[in-house]
Amino acid sequence: MFKQFTENIDGDQVYLIASMGIFVVFFIAVAVLLIKLRKKHVDYMSDLPLEDGALNSSNTLTL
Repeated sequence: MFKQFTENIDGDQVYLIASMGIFVVFFIAVAVLLIKLRKKHVDYMSDLPLEDGALNSSNTLTL
């Protein structure tokens, strides 16, 4: 199947195949990074806006 694609490549089709390859590599890299991401880090980052003493409380806001 891939042999047919590589035998009949014109000048413009190289860009299409290259862009598809870049997309696939990027998608796989992001998927691997998300799978390897630690649950503890995700929990820590999700709780950051809800911690006590946050800077965006109404008491610290001065206009």
